[in-house]
Amino acid sequence: MVQIQGQGTPQGGVISPLLANLFLRYVLDKWIEKTFPTVKFVRYADDIVVHCKSENQSHYVLEGIRRRLKACKLQLSEEKTKITYCKDYRRNEGKDYPKSFDFLGHTFKPMSKKSNRDNGVFLGFDCQMSMKSRSRILATWKQMDFHGKSTKTLQDIAKVINAQTRGIINYFGKMETRMLEQVFRHLDYCIAKWVKNKFKSLRSYQKAYDWLRDIGSSYPNMFVHWSISKF
Repeated sequence: MVQIQGQGTPQGGVISPLLANLFLRYVLDKWIEKTFPTVKFVRYADDIVVHCKSENQSHYVLEGIRRRLKACKLQLSEEKTKITYCKDYRRNEGKDYPKSFDFLGHTFKPMSKKSNRDNGVFLGFDCQMSMKSRSRILATWKQMDFHGKSTKTLQDIAKVINAQTRGIINYFGKMETRMLEQVFRHLDYCIAKWVKNKFKSLRSYQKAYDWLRDIGSSYPNMFVHWSISKF
């Protein structure tokens, strides 16, 4: 969602998010509740997901939102706005629509799920960490360059990254951990690289990983992410 040029609150202003949220509360939220009382939706800042029950309803609601925002001197970001078909084992239509979307750092898409009844597998519509979030996390670790700081101790490295990894687990780990395992395997690789640079006797990755496994056996809570990763 974007504002009409030359109007609205200053970009980056301290009070801008609060004012924008208050404005959208009445311009959009209350309006949807009144105009489409059976439609469920969720909004965070200016990102919104609207749940419709049919193709016709989705087009009707989208056009209504577009007109509403235009009347209030706003407009949708057409680049980011799309109708998604939430395909799962119960729904197998909507061939002409995208099957996934990103929202709040997650990608929502058709995924294989395990059945609690017969231990089988079925196609569900669920979410996991988005590739954008994954790339952003890996880029942050690369910028920290802690694996090149051989003067630090392993405890120093843990202190630097534990607060961040705890937040990552608390946010993304509530849904599923497969993507987290991939991300933390990369983190373990960075730590193993630090071990190689730190100790002359551990100059191969195999020796570095073996050394870290021994540390993990004695101090399993040294790194928060070790509760998930299996290096």
